[in-house]
Amino acid sequence: MEIPAPATMTPAMEPTGSRPPIHVTRTFLPPQEEYLHWLRKAYASHHLTNQGPIHQELEETLRVRSDVPYLRLMANGTLALQLAIRALGVQGKVITTPFSYVATTSAILWEGCEPVFADIDPGTCCIDPAAIEAAITPGVTAILATHVYGIPCDVEAIDAIAKRHGLKVIYDAAHAFDVTYKGQSILQWGDASTLSFHATKLFHTVEGGAVVLHDAAADERLRLLRSFGHRNDDHISLGMNAKMSELHAAMGMAVLPHVERIIEQRARICDAYDQALADVVVKPGLPAGVSYNYAYHPVQFRDEAEREHVLAALASQGIHCRRYFYPSLDELPYVVGRTCPHSRDAALRTLCLPLYPDLTPQDTDRITRALLAALDEYR
Repeated sequence: MEIPAPATMTPAMEPTGSRPPIHVTRTFLPPQEEYLHWLRKAYASHHLTNQGPIHQELEETLRVRSDVPYLRLMANGTLALQLAIRALGVQGKVITTPFSYVATTSAILWEGCEPVFADIDPGTCCIDPAAIEAAITPGVTAILATHVYGIPCDVEAIDAIAKRHGLKVIYDAAHAFDVTYKGQSILQWGDASTLSFHATKLFHTVEGGAVVLHDAAADERLRLLRSFGHRNDDHISLGMNAKMSELHAAMGMAVLPHVERIIEQRARICDAYDQALADVVVKPGLPAGVSYNYAYHPVQFRDEAEREHVLAALASQGIHCRRYFYPSLDELPYVVGRTCPHSRDAALRTLCLPLYPDLTPQDTDRITRALLAALDEYR
């Protein structure tokens, strides 16, 4: 198949020269003075941890922004997953997706539960509600589903299944900051949602995360779990140290005013990719009613060999993409479970293209020309 390229020179033959490499992501940093403004506040307070004033302000600002009853900051997104499981009292078997970052499965295992994989909907790459229903057996107590790439799961179908079978629902919303569904934050669904504020995310605190809950008793358990299980000198329950520091919260307060612009810039880049590549690759679809955050730009090729050819060709030009998510988690050597063919297929064919606000139109043109040339060579 002849793939038209918008350039006369084949990117595979172009000299890379002094052109800088393009990585799959790049941390957004606010102007230094804006971060220093918040660091000065931390210095002035001498309150650098244990829910200091900046921590409290960020926590409340994010809670209001998402219109949820309870939101608690965490040291990272993986601890958020673990403590959400524990705060809800989940035990036994947990139905989960095999197409996610490994932390989703790891958190289930760390909490002494057994992951039960349910295959994905190949149209969205999110967990398939029909596969969830089919995976329910005695001992299943919860569903842990990921809004993959920030694309919402079929939350209404999952809610109906959970109510029918008396299951808890936790959403791994690590990719879904500021995503809305039918005009409401996606964080309003489920018994809990967890967020990652890792430096690679569109909103970040360098390292960090959060848990959203909708029940006061679960929130109280979570607050104890996050801080060693005691309140002053009263030791109430088992706990750990999952607190976010003031220095990390300060970064969050400095980044937050830029989020709308970050999403707009990411949308511009994704639109450029779509216009250039629509005829040669496919991508997961968005359900109706979603306001998207452009967290990732995944594209899918015909098969693994084609994907690997493109990955290597782009890397040779200093363009570094990633196989998000690979491998399918039902292939992990330390997990025994059912085979999920749709997830395995997606893991073999999907590539995430570079996406961050600093990418210029010249950068996206360089990326798309190199990708088109690689496909033309392969096909």
